Amino acid sequence: MRTDVDAFLCRLAQELRPRTNESGEALLQRMRSELPELSQYEDIGALAPEELAGHVAAFLDVLEHGLDASEVAAPPQSLEIARSFARNGVPISTLLYAYRLGHVGLLELIQAEVPRLTGDPELINAAAMRLTAAGFAYVDRSSADVVAAYQEERDGRLQRRLRLTNEASRRIGTTLDIGRTAQELADVGTDDFAGLVTVDLLVSVLDDEDTYQPSEPSLLRRVAQRSASGDDAESPATSGRTHTYPAESEPARVLAMSRPALHRVASSAPPAWWAADSDDHGGADTPGSFHSILLLPLLARGETLGLVQFYRAGSATPFDEDDLLLAQEIAARAAVSIDNARRYTHERSTALTLQRSLLPQHAVEQSAVVAATRYLPSGSRAGVGGDWYDVIPLSGARVALVVGDVVGRGLRAAATMGRLRTAVRAFADIDLMPDELLTHLDDVVIRLQHEEHEAGQDGDETSATCLYAIYDPVSRVCSLASAGHVLPAVVTPRESEADALAVRSVEFLEMPIGPPLGLGGLPFETTQLELPEGSLLALFTDGLIQSRTRDVDTARTLLSDVLAGAPETPGPPDEICDRLLAALLPDRPADDVALLVARTRALDPGHVAALDLPSDPAAVSGARRFTSDTLTAWGLEELSFTTELMVSELVTNAIRYGKEPIQLRLILESTLTCEVFDASSTAPHLRRARTYDEGGRGLLLVAQLAERWGTRHSREGKVIWAEQAFTALRESAVLR
Repeated sequence: MRTDVDAFLCRLAQELRPRTNESGEALLQRMRSELPELSQYEDIGALAPEELAGHVAAFLDVLEHGLDASEVAAPPQSLEIARSFARNGVPISTLLYAYRLGHVGLLELIQAEVPRLTGDPELINAAAMRLTAAGFAYVDRSSADVVAAYQEERDGRLQRRLRLTNEASRRIGTTLDIGRTAQELADVGTDDFAGLVTVDLLVSVLDDEDTYQPSEPSLLRRVAQRSASGDDAESPATSGRTHTYPAESEPARVLAMSRPALHRVASSAPPAWWAADSDDHGGADTPGSFHSILLLPLLARGETLGLVQFYRAGSATPFDEDDLLLAQEIAARAAVSIDNARRYTHERSTALTLQRSLLPQHAVEQSAVVAATRYLPSGSRAGVGGDWYDVIPLSGARVALVVGDVVGRGLRAAATMGRLRTAVRAFADIDLMPDELLTHLDDVVIRLQHEEHEAGQDGDETSATCLYAIYDPVSRVCSLASAGHVLPAVVTPRESEADALAVRSVEFLEMPIGPPLGLGGLPFETTQLELPEGSLLALFTDGLIQSRTRDVDTARTLLSDVLAGAPETPGPPDEICDRLLAALLPDRPADDVALLVARTRALDPGHVAALDLPSDPAAVSGARRFTSDTLTAWGLEELSFTTELMVSELVTNAIRYGKEPIQLRLILESTLTCEVFDASSTAPHLRRARTYDEGGRGLLLVAQLAERWGTRHSREGKVIWAEQAFTALRESAVLR
């Protein structure tokens, strides 16, 4: 009986062989009616006829040649169509259902032919049993092959997507530059995922205006674009132009609803919104060749930042829902990075604006030094620091030079810098010695630390460094003190014009450096040195000489070389500042840099007159005569009356309340200054005299007559000074 069944099945297979393609077409029609959703996948539809015909031929081979069905491999077309199912994201359950449906249909076709060839019931029954057994064996074996091909393709896709996700994590957000971050998104998107990627950001986001309102037309700026073909180097995307999308277009809906979309292009025509955002994307991927587009809003911290679009064209597999999920993950990562860059840019811009507004806006009028300053913000993502400089005119024709550095970055450091600069100016106004000023400034920083602690502010405690110097053009003495700050460089001029070929001496001062501001309880020390006229003082923050690629000693040597070769012109040393920055910081600095270069000047001895006085009231008349004679010699007779009156009151106070030695000094520079020194440390003060009081009106009179007046203390005593302005004197006649 078995021999008869084998012979019958062989005959049956031979009868059906000529109708293989016809049988495959019948199975395909049944498949389409049962699984109409597969018709959307063009690649599956193209492979299906050949794949079904291959199954029919393979099963007929089993029947005709008596092969073991469990040993017959699935046709190559079946493996390819399984991979297509995986590439299109069709669930494996749908694949297996289609597979079973096809084989059941094949068995039904074959069994329908059996009664045509025999009327023997036993043979028909035996043949049906053999067909069922062979069919199950064939399905088991071939379905295992198909599932393996599906899983292999699926695993490969998952691995590629995992690599793409990892690449996105690694390559997107490497900087805090908005444009660079957007371009990184476009670059990653065209690496084995999309044929073209465009990134548009809302103009309101870039300009840090009010948040995006979906009800309003959205003005966007193209900030990044890349084609996988690499033909968009001259794309208008690089121009930063702006555009809008039509209200009913897919991009506009995605922006308004903040929901991603998968758009399939049904015809060869480009999307309706194409003309709104580009005249021509260039390259092989022309608008008409794109068949699927992913549109995703860039969302970060609940705010819509813009839109990213991924395009596929030509023979590439159309995007599916899995691709949309992958694109969402990449876009989400990129959006957070773009938002971080946007926030950093805004904070940096705000901090930089604040810091520049707190720095001196123009050169102050003073004749002690000729100064030039520079400030360079850091080029790192750490943010703007708290470096500052200042030039403060003081009494007696002196000037204070200040450079400081607040520890930390951002708005907090910039605001702290402003507070400390204001404090330094306030302390300078009361003419404190450098070490005393730094002691008071240290107290200010400690109070700031206490305020921050009470307010519960996070982060490091406020701390700063500061170098404070006072230069006196009369004595040519410079007094300095440092609170943890790098010491300045001093360049002395050549002794004579005959030494024009000699190298000028450059020296980094050797002096005690006190602790940084904010430690408290530790002393600061003032160092004094006499400087020849025309000397250069270079004060700077550590960002000028500290670098990751160069040690400090090398930087100091380079700084010395630049200063030694600096021109000895009498004008502002701006060229020296530019040379220093060019030599030491050819690229953007890693830290903020504040630089102050000052060329010292000396007051003509003929414009300084001094008179030692005894502690005797009779000396007042001599002081008045001395003042009158001096002003006559200077051609300032019109100031004699007021000046003699002020000198009389100041000398009288020194004799009555002070101690010997007492000295009167007149200084002629941009103003006329009267100074009276005595050895007492008692500070004078204004008071309101009653009607019948015999005294108490002297300082009030001085305050009314003088443009400015004040007191400064020193180790030896105090000086009471008063300044008067005048217009008849030209500064060129005062200073050598």
